[in-house]
Amino acid sequence: MYKNTFLVWEHIKQHATVYLFMIILFLTGIIFGAVIVNSMDFIQKQDLFFYLERFFVQITEGVSIEKKDIFWQSFIFHAKYLILLFVLGLSVIGLPLVWILLFVKGMVVGFSVGFIVNQLGLLEGLFLASLSIAPQNIIIIPVYITAGSLSMIFSLGLLNKLFSRRNNQQLLQPFIRYCIIFILLLILSLLAAFIEAYIANNAMEELIKSFY
Repeated sequence: MYKNTFLVWEHIKQHATVYLFMIILFLTGIIFGAVIVNSMDFIQKQDLFFYLERFFVQITEGVSIEKKDIFWQSFIFHAKYLILLFVLGLSVIGLPLVWILLFVKGMVVGFSVGFIVNQLGLLEGLFLASLSIAPQNIIIIPVYITAGSLSMIFSLGLLNKLFSRRNNQQLLQPFIRYCIIFILLLILSLLAAFIEAYIANNAMEELIKSFY
C-alpha cells in the first residue's frame, strides 16, 4: 500500500507540469462556459429556460426518468468520453483533441452552473447546482483530468520513443499500466453515474418540488 502510494506520488511529481496544464485548461473551460451564459441575450436565455422550466414542472407532476436509465445513460456517456481519451492517447496526432475534449467538459460544467445561477438567482441557483451537479462532478472531474493527463503523458512518451528510436518492446509495460489505470477510471465513472442517478437526482427532485 505504502509502495503504491509512493509510486503514485512520484508519478505526479514527475509529470506535475502536465497535470497543472490540464487543471488550468479545465478551469479555463469552466470560466469560458460561464462567460457564454453572460454573453447570451435575453431571448436566448428565455428559450433555454423554457425547457428547464418544463423539466421542473414534469418533476413536480411526478413525471421523471427511471433512475436506472439515468445511471446507464450517464455511465455510457462517461465511458465513451474516457475511451475516446484512451484512444487519442495512443496517437500523437490526437493530442490536440485531448485538450479540446477536456476544455469542452469544463465549459459544459461552467455553462450549466452559470445558467442555473443566472436564471434562478444566486442562492437558489447555487443550492440547486450544489445538489444536482456537484456530487457526481466531485468524482468525475478528477477522473477526466487524470484521464486527459495520462493520455497526454502517454502520447508524449510515444513521441519521445519515436524520435529516440528505442526498441518497441519498451512500450509494453507502460501500455499495460495505461490500460489498467483507464479501467480504474471507468470504475470510478461507474460510481459517479450511481451518485448522479440515485443521490444527486433524488436531492434535485426534492429541492425542485420545494421550490414549485
